[in-house]
Amino acid sequence: EMEVVESGGGLVQTGGSLRLSCVVSGASWDDYAIGWFRQAPGKEREGISCINTDDHSTWYRDSVKGRFTISMDNAKNTVFLQMNSLKPEDTAIYYCAGSVHRIEFYEPTIQQFEFQTWGQGTQVTVSS
Repeated sequence: EMEVVESGGGLVQTGGSLRLSCVVSGASWDDYAIGWFRQAPGKEREGISCINTDDHSTWYRDSVKGRFTISMDNAKNTVFLQMNSLKPEDTAIYYCAGSVHRIEFYEPTIQQFEFQTWGQGTQVTVSS
Protein backbone atom coordinates (compact mmCIF):
# COMPACT_ATOMS: atom_id res chain seq x y z
CA GLU A 1 0.00 0.00 0.00
CA MET A 2 1.32 3.39 -1.00
CA GLU A 3 2.35 5.78 1.74
CA VAL A 4 3.57 9.37 1.44
CA VAL A 5 5.29 11.55 4.01
CA GLU A 6 5.96 15.21 3.33
CA SER A 7 8.38 17.57 5.01
CA GLY A 8 10.21 20.83 4.46
CA GLY A 9 7.75 23.50 5.46
CA GLY A 10 8.68 26.51 7.52
CA LEU A 11 8.64 30.27 7.88
CA VAL A 12 10.13 32.40 5.11
CA GLN A 13 10.02 36.03 4.08
CA THR A 14 8.35 37.28 0.91
CA GLY A 15 10.54 36.46 -2.05
CA GLY A 16 12.21 33.57 -0.28
CA SER A 17 12.36 29.89 -1.18
CA LEU A 18 11.49 26.55 0.36
CA ARG A 19 11.76 22.98 -0.89
CA LEU A 20 9.15 20.47 0.13
CA SER A 21 9.88 16.75 -0.01
CA CYS A 22 7.50 13.82 -0.35
CA VAL A 23 8.94 10.38 0.36
CA VAL A 24 6.95 7.61 -1.30
CA SER A 25 6.84 3.98 -0.20
CA GLY A 26 4.84 0.90 -1.10
CA ALA A 27 4.39 1.67 -4.80
CA SER A 28 5.98 0.81 -8.10
CA TRP A 29 8.11 3.85 -8.76
CA ASP A 30 7.36 4.13 -12.48
CA ASP A 31 3.61 3.79 -12.44
CA TYR A 32 1.92 6.41 -10.32
CA ALA A 33 1.42 10.12 -9.75
CA ILE A 34 2.24 12.50 -6.93
CA GLY A 35 0.34 15.69 -6.42
CA TRP A 36 0.79 18.67 -4.16
CA PHE A 37 -2.21 20.42 -2.66
CA ARG A 38 -2.49 23.29 -0.22
CA GLN A 39 -5.14 24.63 2.11
CA ALA A 40 -5.10 28.14 3.51
CA PRO A 41 -7.17 29.10 6.56
CA GLY A 42 -10.82 29.47 5.62
CA LYS A 43 -10.26 28.26 2.08
CA GLU A 44 -10.79 25.04 0.21
CA ARG A 45 -7.93 22.69 -0.51
CA GLU A 46 -6.51 23.32 -3.98
CA GLY A 47 -4.22 21.40 -6.26
CA ILE A 48 -1.02 23.20 -7.17
CA SER A 49 1.21 20.69 -8.95
CA CYS A 50 1.46 17.09 -10.05
CA ILE A 51 3.93 14.73 -11.69
CA ASN A 52 3.45 11.37 -13.39
CA THR A 53 6.33 9.05 -12.60
CA ASP A 54 6.18 7.11 -15.88
CA ASP A 55 6.82 9.98 -18.28
CA HIS A 56 7.62 12.83 -15.85
CA SER A 57 4.76 14.90 -17.27
CA THR A 58 3.83 17.75 -14.98
CA TRP A 59 0.99 20.13 -14.25
CA TYR A 60 0.96 23.45 -12.36
CA ARG A 61 -1.73 25.73 -11.11
CA ASP A 62 -1.59 29.08 -12.91
CA SER A 63 -0.82 30.99 -9.72
CA VAL A 64 2.41 29.06 -9.15
CA LYS A 65 3.64 28.64 -12.73
CA GLY A 66 7.15 29.99 -13.14
CA ARG A 67 7.73 30.01 -9.37
CA PHE A 68 7.24 26.37 -8.32
CA THR A 69 8.96 23.33 -9.81
CA ILE A 70 8.05 19.71 -9.20
CA SER A 71 10.68 17.03 -9.69
CA MET A 72 11.50 13.50 -8.67
CA ASP A 73 14.55 11.58 -7.48
CA ASN A 74 14.09 7.94 -8.48
CA ALA A 75 16.94 6.71 -6.29
CA LYS A 76 15.42 8.26 -3.19
CA ASN A 77 11.75 7.59 -4.07
CA THR A 78 11.19 11.25 -3.39
CA VAL A 79 9.23 13.99 -5.11
CA PHE A 80 10.24 17.58 -4.50
CA LEU A 81 8.38 20.86 -4.79
CA GLN A 82 10.81 23.75 -5.14
CA MET A 83 9.02 26.98 -4.26
CA ASN A 84 10.68 30.25 -5.23
CA SER A 85 9.55 33.88 -5.08
CA LEU A 86 7.15 33.02 -2.32
CA LYS A 87 4.29 35.38 -1.56
CA PRO A 88 2.13 35.82 1.56
CA GLU A 89 -0.76 34.27 -0.36
CA ASP A 90 1.25 31.04 -0.60
CA THR A 91 0.81 30.61 3.16
CA ALA A 92 -1.02 27.32 3.72
CA ILE A 93 -0.70 23.76 4.86
CA TYR A 94 0.83 21.81 1.98
CA TYR A 95 -0.12 18.20 1.40
CA CYS A 96 1.51 15.51 -0.67
CA ALA A 97 -0.91 13.05 -2.24
CA GLY A 98 -0.34 9.79 -4.09
CA SER A 99 -2.32 8.15 -6.85
CA VAL A 100 -1.76 4.55 -7.94
CA HIS A 101 -2.58 5.68 -11.48
CA ARG A 102 -1.14 8.38 -13.69
CA ILE A 103 -3.18 11.57 -13.87
CA GLU A 104 -4.32 12.88 -17.23
CA PHE A 105 -4.14 16.66 -17.21
CA TYR A 106 -7.30 17.34 -19.20
CA GLU A 107 -9.14 19.31 -16.54
CA PRO A 108 -8.19 22.82 -15.34
CA THR A 109 -7.03 21.38 -12.03
CA ILE A 110 -6.16 18.10 -10.39
CA GLN A 111 -8.91 16.74 -8.18
CA GLN A 112 -8.61 15.41 -4.63
CA PHE A 113 -10.64 12.31 -5.49
CA GLU A 114 -7.96 11.20 -7.95
CA PHE A 115 -5.56 10.56 -5.07
CA GLN A 116 -5.85 7.67 -2.62
CA THR A 117 -3.08 8.40 -0.17
CA TRP A 118 -2.38 11.64 1.71
CA GLY A 119 0.38 12.91 3.93
CA GLN A 120 -0.15 14.70 7.21
CA GLY A 121 0.65 18.14 5.81
CA THR A 122 3.44 20.63 6.38
CA GLN A 123 2.94 24.30 7.24
CA VAL A 124 4.36 26.97 4.95
CA THR A 125 4.20 30.53 6.23
CA VAL A 126 5.34 33.50 4.14
CA SER A 127 5.73 36.73 6.05
CA SER A 128 5.26 40.10 4.38
